[in-house]
Amino acid sequence: MTVMKMTRLLIAGGCLLTAGSLCAQNYYMATQQARRDSAQNDAEQQRIQREAGGGAPGGAGAPAAAVPVDPALQATLKNVSGLQSDFAAMASAGEKASADQKTSLLNDLSQAAQGTKVTTDSVKKLADDLLTAVTGKTKLGTAQQTMLAREVHALFNSSHLNATQQETLLKDVQKTLADSGAPLDAAADVVSDLKAVVAQTK
Repeated sequence: MTVMKMTRLLIAGGCLLTAGSLCAQNYYMATQQARRDSAQNDAEQQRIQREAGGGAPGGAGAPAAAVPVDPALQATLKNVSGLQSDFAAMASAGEKASADQKTSLLNDLSQAAQGTKVTTDSVKKLADDLLTAVTGKTKLGTAQQTMLAREVHALFNSSHLNATQQETLLKDVQKTLADSGAPLDAAADVVSDLKAVVAQTK
Protein backbone atom coordinates (compact mmCIF):
# COMPACT_ATOMS: atom_id res chain seq x y z
CA MET A 1 0.00 0.00 0.00
CA THR A 2 1.42 3.40 -0.96
CA VAL A 3 1.87 6.20 1.56
CA MET A 4 -0.86 8.22 -0.16
CA LYS A 5 -3.37 5.34 -0.10
CA MET A 6 -2.66 4.77 3.59
CA THR A 7 -3.11 8.48 4.24
CA ARG A 8 -6.48 8.51 2.47
CA LEU A 9 -7.67 5.53 4.48
CA LEU A 10 -6.63 7.22 7.72
CA ILE A 11 -8.42 10.40 6.67
CA ALA A 12 -11.66 8.61 5.82
CA GLY A 13 -11.65 6.47 8.95
CA GLY A 14 -10.68 9.25 11.34
CA CYS A 15 -13.14 11.75 9.93
CA LEU A 16 -16.08 9.35 10.15
CA LEU A 17 -15.46 8.67 13.86
CA THR A 18 -14.81 12.24 14.95
CA ALA A 19 -16.57 15.57 14.78
CA GLY A 20 -15.73 19.20 14.45
CA SER A 21 -12.17 20.25 13.93
CA LEU A 22 -10.82 16.77 14.76
CA CYS A 23 -11.59 15.78 11.16
CA ALA A 24 -9.07 18.21 9.75
CA GLN A 25 -6.67 17.41 12.58
CA ASN A 26 -6.76 13.72 11.69
CA TYR A 27 -6.14 14.66 8.07
CA TYR A 28 -3.00 16.52 9.05
CA MET A 29 -1.83 13.98 11.63
CA ALA A 30 -2.15 11.23 9.05
CA THR A 31 0.09 13.10 6.65
CA GLN A 32 2.64 13.70 9.42
CA GLN A 33 2.71 10.01 10.34
CA ALA A 34 3.13 9.03 6.71
CA ARG A 35 5.97 11.50 6.38
CA ARG A 36 7.72 10.01 9.44
CA ASP A 37 7.25 6.48 8.12
CA SER A 38 8.74 7.45 4.79
CA ALA A 39 11.73 9.09 6.51
CA GLN A 40 12.32 5.95 8.57
CA ASN A 41 12.22 3.83 5.44
CA ASP A 42 14.69 6.14 3.78
CA ALA A 43 17.07 5.87 6.76
CA GLU A 44 16.82 2.09 6.73
CA GLN A 45 17.63 1.97 3.02
CA GLN A 46 20.69 4.12 3.61
CA ARG A 47 21.85 1.81 6.44
CA ILE A 48 21.47 -1.23 4.19
CA GLN A 49 23.40 0.54 1.45
CA ARG A 50 26.26 1.35 3.83
CA GLU A 51 26.45 -2.26 5.04
CA ALA A 52 26.37 -3.63 1.50
CA GLY A 53 29.21 -1.32 0.53
CA GLY A 54 31.34 -2.24 3.54
CA GLY A 55 30.65 1.09 5.22
CA ALA A 56 32.72 3.07 2.72
CA PRO A 57 31.70 5.07 -0.32
CA GLY A 58 32.31 3.23 -3.57
CA GLY A 59 32.35 -0.19 -1.82
CA ALA A 60 31.20 -3.42 -3.36
CA GLY A 61 27.56 -3.96 -4.12
CA ALA A 62 25.02 -1.89 -5.96
CA PRO A 63 23.63 1.04 -3.94
CA ALA A 64 20.09 0.57 -2.68
CA ALA A 65 17.52 2.97 -4.07
CA ALA A 66 16.23 5.47 -1.52
CA VAL A 67 12.50 5.46 -0.86
CA PRO A 68 11.19 8.81 -2.13
CA VAL A 69 8.78 10.90 -0.09
CA ASP A 70 5.34 10.97 -1.70
CA PRO A 71 5.08 14.21 -3.76
CA ALA A 72 1.41 14.64 -2.83
CA LEU A 73 2.29 14.38 0.84
CA GLN A 74 5.04 16.96 0.46
CA ALA A 75 2.61 19.26 -1.34
CA THR A 76 0.02 18.90 1.43
CA LEU A 77 2.48 19.73 4.20
CA LYS A 78 3.91 22.66 2.28
CA ASN A 79 0.48 24.08 1.45
CA VAL A 80 -0.85 23.84 5.01
CA SER A 81 2.32 25.50 6.31
CA GLY A 82 2.03 28.25 3.70
CA LEU A 83 -1.60 28.99 4.52
CA GLN A 84 -0.84 29.08 8.24
CA SER A 85 1.94 31.59 7.59
CA ASP A 86 -0.46 33.68 5.49
CA PHE A 87 -3.05 33.76 8.26
CA ALA A 88 -0.40 34.64 10.85
CA ALA A 89 0.84 37.57 8.77
CA MET A 90 -2.70 38.79 8.07
CA ALA A 91 -3.79 38.54 11.72
CA SER A 92 -0.89 40.74 12.81
CA ALA A 93 -1.06 43.13 9.87
CA GLY A 94 -3.14 45.83 11.50
CA GLU A 95 -6.04 47.31 9.58
CA LYS A 96 -4.86 46.37 6.09
CA ALA A 97 -2.81 43.52 4.69
CA SER A 98 0.03 44.33 2.31
CA ALA A 99 0.05 43.56 -1.40
CA ASP A 100 2.72 40.91 -0.79
CA GLN A 101 0.55 39.21 1.83
CA LYS A 102 -2.40 39.11 -0.56
CA THR A 103 -0.22 37.70 -3.33
CA SER A 104 1.12 34.99 -1.03
CA LEU A 105 -2.41 34.03 0.03
CA LEU A 106 -3.56 33.87 -3.60
CA ASN A 107 -0.61 31.64 -4.51
CA ASP A 108 -1.20 29.24 -1.62
CA LEU A 109 -4.94 29.01 -2.28
CA SER A 110 -4.25 28.38 -5.97
CA GLN A 111 -1.97 25.46 -5.07
CA ALA A 112 -4.23 23.93 -2.39
CA ALA A 113 -6.21 21.58 -4.65
CA GLN A 114 -4.23 18.48 -5.60
CA GLY A 115 -6.92 17.09 -7.88
CA THR A 116 -9.52 19.15 -9.73
CA LYS A 117 -8.50 22.79 -9.67
CA VAL A 118 -10.67 25.68 -8.53
CA THR A 119 -11.46 28.53 -10.92
CA THR A 120 -9.35 31.66 -10.68
CA ASP A 121 -12.40 33.78 -9.89
CA SER A 122 -13.35 31.52 -6.97
CA VAL A 123 -9.81 31.67 -5.58
CA LYS A 124 -9.73 35.47 -5.83
CA LYS A 125 -13.11 35.86 -4.12
CA LEU A 126 -12.09 33.53 -1.29
CA ALA A 127 -8.80 35.38 -0.87
CA ASP A 128 -10.58 38.75 -0.68
CA ASP A 129 -13.09 37.48 1.87
CA LEU A 130 -10.39 35.79 3.97
CA LEU A 131 -8.46 39.04 4.00
CA THR A 132 -11.56 40.84 5.29
CA ALA A 133 -12.24 38.19 7.92
CA VAL A 134 -8.70 37.59 9.18
CA THR A 135 -6.70 40.80 8.77
CA GLY A 136 -6.02 42.48 12.10
CA LYS A 137 -7.72 39.72 14.12
CA THR A 138 -5.03 39.21 16.75
CA LYS A 139 -7.33 36.82 18.65
CA LEU A 140 -6.68 34.31 15.87
CA GLY A 141 -3.80 32.56 17.61
CA THR A 142 -1.29 30.08 16.22
CA ALA A 143 -3.44 27.04 17.02
CA GLN A 144 -6.46 28.61 15.31
CA GLN A 145 -4.37 29.67 12.32
CA THR A 146 -3.05 26.14 11.90
CA MET A 147 -6.48 24.56 12.23
CA LEU A 148 -7.95 27.02 9.75
CA ALA A 149 -5.15 26.23 7.28
CA ARG A 150 -5.79 22.48 7.62
CA GLU A 151 -9.53 22.91 7.15
CA VAL A 152 -9.19 25.16 4.10
CA HIS A 153 -6.72 22.73 2.51
CA ALA A 154 -9.02 19.77 3.24
CA LEU A 155 -11.99 21.54 1.66
CA PHE A 156 -9.93 22.23 -1.47
CA ASN A 157 -9.52 18.44 -1.65
CA SER A 158 -13.14 17.58 -0.98
CA SER A 159 -13.05 14.30 -2.91
CA HIS A 160 -11.49 12.83 0.27
CA LEU A 161 -14.50 13.88 2.36
CA ASN A 162 -18.17 12.94 2.45
CA ALA A 163 -20.99 15.49 2.73
CA THR A 164 -21.19 15.28 6.53
CA GLN A 165 -17.45 15.83 6.92
CA GLN A 166 -17.54 18.79 4.54
CA GLU A 167 -20.39 20.40 6.49
CA THR A 168 -18.55 19.86 9.77
CA LEU A 169 -15.44 21.59 8.43
CA LEU A 170 -17.45 24.51 7.04
CA LYS A 171 -19.10 25.05 10.44
CA ASP A 172 -15.71 24.90 12.14
CA VAL A 173 -14.29 27.52 9.76
CA GLN A 174 -17.19 29.87 10.49
CA LYS A 175 -16.86 29.38 14.26
CA THR A 176 -13.08 29.90 14.20
CA LEU A 177 -13.44 33.15 12.28
CA ALA A 178 -16.30 34.40 14.46
CA ASP A 179 -14.40 33.56 17.65
CA SER A 180 -11.40 35.52 16.36
CA GLY A 181 -13.53 38.65 16.04
CA ALA A 182 -14.51 38.53 12.38
CA PRO A 183 -17.94 40.05 11.64
CA LEU A 184 -20.60 37.39 11.17
CA ASP A 185 -21.25 38.42 7.58
CA ALA A 186 -17.51 38.24 6.77
CA ALA A 187 -17.28 34.73 8.23
CA ALA A 188 -20.41 33.73 6.31
CA ASP A 189 -18.87 35.04 3.07
CA VAL A 190 -15.79 32.85 3.57
CA VAL A 191 -17.97 29.80 4.18
CA SER A 192 -20.01 30.58 1.06
CA ASP A 193 -16.79 30.80 -0.97
CA LEU A 194 -15.59 27.48 0.46
CA LYS A 195 -18.89 25.84 -0.49
CA ALA A 196 -18.20 26.92 -4.06
CA VAL A 197 -14.71 25.39 -3.76
CA VAL A 198 -16.22 22.11 -2.55
CA ALA A 199 -18.68 22.06 -5.43
CA GLN A 200 -15.83 22.46 -7.91
CA THR A 201 -13.49 19.87 -6.41
CA LYS A 202 -15.75 17.06 -5.17
